[in-house]
Amino acid sequence: MKPIFAPHHLLFLLCCLMTAPLAAQAPQSVVSQQALPKVFILGEHESAYEQLNVEYQTLLLSACGDDMKLAFKKWRSMLEEMEVFADEIDYEIKGIQLWLNVFWNNDGSIEHIAFHLKPSSRNVDVVEVAAFLSSFMNHYKFPLVYDDKFTHYGSAAFPVSPRRVDKKKLNTPPSHSGDAAPDANQNLAKDSTRNND
Repeated sequence: MKPIFAPHHLLFLLCCLMTAPLAAQAPQSVVSQQALPKVFILGEHESAYEQLNVEYQTLLLSACGDDMKLAFKKWRSMLEEMEVFADEIDYEIKGIQLWLNVFWNNDGSIEHIAFHLKPSSRNVDVVEVAAFLSSFMNHYKFPLVYDDKFTHYGSAAFPVSPRRVDKKKLNTPPSHSGDAAPDANQNLAKDSTRNND
């Protein structure tokens, strides 16, 4: 009696059976990637987030040639651009503190941003923060082009750079006109306090 399958047929069938699970997984990761919003809160969409971390294995530090000062300068530059963009669209970003995981395409465009507000952050609506970040992504390109996609997980606090206060202006008594009494806090910089005991 002749065998139903020749040895090379069995080998082909075995290869098909072994690769079938891989083929079944590929569309699933593409679907979960497509379902992942551009901006999302860390802890949501966990399986898609894990897949994103597999896809983006190059770190910003590596993309900057392992130059920590350059990587920090570029990260800080992006945060400063966020602050400028917030001013342009009249979004109050001051006081917001968060963790950011940014995923860039190799041309510097942002593919995804994952974020989580820090406990020390000003109380803000996360939906508004997500909308701001989404709008920022559409108007910003990171100043780095690299061979691969890259990512960075870091901290952000706004304002990025506190503004310096001119001490001479603080120590100069204000000029008063009329009978108005001087305000005890008039010479203080914003967010300063004075003990008036």
